Amino acid sequence: MKVLFSFLLLLTFASQLSYVNAQVEYPEDKAKWTFKVEQKGCEATIIAEVAIVPGWHINSVVLPKGTFGSPTKYQLIPSKEYKLVGSVTEPKAIVKFDEASGEDVSIHEGKIVLKQKILVLTDKDFTLKGKYGFQPCDESHCLFPYESPFSVKVKGCSEDDAAIAQNTDVDSANTANASQTPASGDDNNEDAANPKDDEGEKAVAGKDDISKKSLWEVFFLAFFSGFLALIMPCVFPMIPMTVSFFTKRSKTRAQGIRNSFLYGGSIILIHVLLAVIVIVTGLSSLLNELSTNLYFNLFFFAMLFVFGLSFLGAFEIQLPSKWVNKADEKADKGGVVGIFFMALVLSLASFSCTGPILGDLLVHISSSGGNMALLVGMFAFGLALALPFMLFALFPSWLNSMPSSGGWLNVVKVFLGFLEIAFAFKFLSTADTTMQWHLLEREVFISIWIAVFGTLALYMFGKLRLPHDSPVEKLSVGRTMIATLTLAFTLYLLPGLWGAPLKLVNAFLPPDFYAESPKGFGGGGGSGATAHLEEGMHEGPQGIPAFTDYDKALAYAQKVNKPLFVDFTGWGCVNCRKMEQSVWGEPGVIEHLRNDVVIVSLYVDERTELPKSEQKTIKLGDRDFSLVTVGNKWTAKQIGEYQTSSQPYYVLQTPDGKDIPVGSANYQNHSNPKVFQAWLEKGLKASKK
Repeated sequence: MKVLFSFLLLLTFASQLSYVNAQVEYPEDKAKWTFKVEQKGCEATIIAEVAIVPGWHINSVVLPKGTFGSPTKYQLIPSKEYKLVGSVTEPKAIVKFDEASGEDVSIHEGKIVLKQKILVLTDKDFTLKGKYGFQPCDESHCLFPYESPFSVKVKGCSEDDAAIAQNTDVDSANTANASQTPASGDDNNEDAANPKDDEGEKAVAGKDDISKKSLWEVFFLAFFSGFLALIMPCVFPMIPMTVSFFTKRSKTRAQGIRNSFLYGGSIILIHVLLAVIVIVTGLSSLLNELSTNLYFNLFFFAMLFVFGLSFLGAFEIQLPSKWVNKADEKADKGGVVGIFFMALVLSLASFSCTGPILGDLLVHISSSGGNMALLVGMFAFGLALALPFMLFALFPSWLNSMPSSGGWLNVVKVFLGFLEIAFAFKFLSTADTTMQWHLLEREVFISIWIAVFGTLALYMFGKLRLPHDSPVEKLSVGRTMIATLTLAFTLYLLPGLWGAPLKLVNAFLPPDFYAESPKGFGGGGGSGATAHLEEGMHEGPQGIPAFTDYDKALAYAQKVNKPLFVDFTGWGCVNCRKMEQSVWGEPGVIEHLRNDVVIVSLYVDERTELPKSEQKTIKLGDRDFSLVTVGNKWTAKQIGEYQTSSQPYYVLQTPDGKDIPVGSANYQNHSNPKVFQAWLEKGLKASKK
């Protein structure tokens, strides 16, 4: 058992995984290309407008010599119907130093315009063909390079003009337009090619601000997590002991301060090295991909539950004693190496307290913030642990005012134990809804949370005692406030048994229709009377009738002549629940969903097996994809038709199954009810045409 938990150092406490939907990242989703033609007589300009997703960038067409990366390609396929004039023009690139590659990079962000001039050589209209390619990157990683063909319609010019164009010397035309090539750096050309100027500069500045803000958020989240670990019973008592050891062992005060700073720096270094291990091994990507997997959700539930029981005092989880003993032997050698191993001993010996908090931080940041954020986060976590050792070495008199390590440390540990047990059930709920066991439906889940947080409130008020607790003679102000807030949260959960939406925590709960009584006990919840359910319908989110079979939904849409609202979703998809609870039920949205469209919810993680006659292997791009379950069928439909596998993903279709040309909706861009309503209404308006 000890060996098992030692391996869990990099896997522990993955509660934030439920926030991340397993999805395929496609490069074509990160930069949308549209093409048009501006033409006057025989002179035409083929224009590519590229809208790059915020937070991402693509390389410039012309890269600095010797730099790494795939240049953006914009090429026209040669034809006798036209000839090229000059080279591709692009806006002025952003040149900055990239720490990962150790060199300057030349990139584009936001919206850009690429242009290629041509001379038309024919009097007949024709289709011009070309190809484009790019590699999108963000601050943490790059996707694979993407290439695609494109075509545009070009008008022919008069026979006389075409004849003149045929005899025009290409080299002279190139010379005449040389000032428009990217290498020229012509400011006028830049303005023409990229009509964004100040707006574009603001967009770039905004992106930098967002990046800085995100890293600062990661820093403070990690620092707070380190502070929580610091005040755990395994760490807090070590502060005065360690500082006193250095000050007494050192010949001078300066040497004592130096050793304490080396000790603190070693703690920081150890945690940064742990981040490097996660990055090098690619562990975070693996965990992200497995976040909705049945067995891993069951594994995370068991792991968190066990850690929670450990925090409550049922038993102690420790790393193998051999690890600690070997590090302790090295620490006895003294010097810088000895101090480093003293820090390692602290990290290993305190694992039973810091492991769950550290594991949560590792997985959360690595699965959502990228490598730089992970390094920043682990640095901040180590800094929070190291600061007290360094500050008390500088100001040893502060040790006298430091609170003694008593029962309050155990209270912190027990509080976190209850939280871990509560969040463990989220993973069990994901497994339950994915497999449709109906063992942990909404009422049962809410009841468990009421019991857990109610018990925690009683504990904080001193009405319950657990192992290692000291008698509670009186409550401190802080403990009383936390107990009161916990009790208030418990009372907030109670109406959820009768159908209240519980918007503060709905992302953690099973969907409202995954319940013994979808409207709550007594049928008092919901957002209105349920309409008549046709064959194949069920009562979906917000009590709105919905299909789960596309063909049946399409047939019904044709029958009632309403657009089809295709909802690619998942039983274990947290963001889907957020959209259903916080967007679908809002005024202005729910009326359209209930009255104006036919909803079909296609669960990509539905485990029901397809009939044997429908089970087969198909090609999705260059990959073989097995159709075994109903979820496989809907996954293949989403990837095959829309080249994405992220959920939620919404599409509007006409009653005959054709996409209404208003694009798709998703959690990232449409989680604001007003934005989602506008998208719906735009689609409904287009469907009438």
